[in-house]
Amino acid sequence: MVVEDSTECEDGGKAIVREMVPYEVDSLILKLLKQWIQERLKRGKEHLQRTTETETWNPKSKTEPYAHSAAEVIKFAKEAVENFFDIPVNVSENLVYDLADGLEHLLRDYITFVASCGSKQSYLPTLPPLTRSSQDSKFLKLWKKAACSVGVEDPNYNMLNEGNNPRPSTSRGTQRLYIRLNSLHYLLLQLHSIDKTLSLSPKVIPAPNGRFGNRKQIGSSYFEHSRSAIQVASQHVSEVAAYRLIFLDSHAVFYGNLYVYDVINARIRPALRILKQNITLLCAIVTDRAQPLALKEVMKASFEAYLMVLLAGGSSRIFNRSDHPMIEEDFQNLKKVFCTCGEGLMVEDVVEREAETVEGVVALMSQSTEKLVEDFSIVACEASGNRTDPNTILRVLCYRNDPAANHFLKRTFQLAKRRASH
Repeated sequence: MVVEDSTECEDGGKAIVREMVPYEVDSLILKLLKQWIQERLKRGKEHLQRTTETETWNPKSKTEPYAHSAAEVIKFAKEAVENFFDIPVNVSENLVYDLADGLEHLLRDYITFVASCGSKQSYLPTLPPLTRSSQDSKFLKLWKKAACSVGVEDPNYNMLNEGNNPRPSTSRGTQRLYIRLNSLHYLLLQLHSIDKTLSLSPKVIPAPNGRFGNRKQIGSSYFEHSRSAIQVASQHVSEVAAYRLIFLDSHAVFYGNLYVYDVINARIRPALRILKQNITLLCAIVTDRAQPLALKEVMKASFEAYLMVLLAGGSSRIFNRSDHPMIEEDFQNLKKVFCTCGEGLMVEDVVEREAETVEGVVALMSQSTEKLVEDFSIVACEASGNRTDPNTILRVLCYRNDPAANHFLKRTFQLAKRRASH
């Protein structure tokens, strides 16, 4: 334009052009794009805060079993990426990373919010102090006599075991944890779509010598940190949900009722019926891809509850050596639930591996008291695994119902007999 207006000049206007200050279009565009990214991310943080403040962890709809907040954060991320590429200029790869990094910070804040659901420790019962068994308790003898004469059953059993059609005991709080888990997996699935949009846009100018160097390799993700955070959060939420289900929702029929007063009248069958119903409900709520992890954590929590019944069941539980076959059969049936649940989602090898610790303790219960005392003396200064852990053997002895165990515990540890709970 300047040259056209300078046709009368001898040099055709070249001198005037050389005197002009260059207008750095690229620098201006870069500045404006960075400003656009910062403003958009600021809006995203404000939107995320408003969304999370009203989250109730109910499914968005029947066909969308994740939280409303998860849908909102993904909607914002997708719109930000689409609007970024709608700007009618080519963009450098460094700018793409600026946008992706900002979105990732936003996503990780949301993932932290989803995973803020407590810990499994809050659902574990307090371990009772170690005392000797109370096989001569007058209360226990009266209870057994009444049970034999009139068929007394635990009231919790009657409440939960309604004939052959027990209702699942999964509370609303646990179901909300399942929605948190679904929300995390929804994020993981949608990140793939956003990643694809960022990677395949024809407007991106490669910057091999940019500040990110060769960070983006073929097959890698702009959201690697978010993906890792989702995996960790999913593990945590699954664990908390499982321990809440087993130790709180199912307490009355599992840890609170199994083997109370004696083994033969308080077997595991009622607990297994409830457990199967709870697993059916879990599979109906939790999305397919999240089910294997959720079921594995339920299995681990169930095995831990069973172990606590045997080793830390309180004053209402005592065991005879003759109880071992029933206890062994019950645990085998508990394992079968997880080998067949969720249409075979649990691999049998995984079940067996997780069951090893409990099976070691069950095996200890088949040994004679004299053998247990001998083993305890040998390993008292060692700790090489749960079965040979002196604390484990000591707990088996404390719950062993025979005079030899009581004599050893009184002579060696001066442990008093526990009082039967009413």
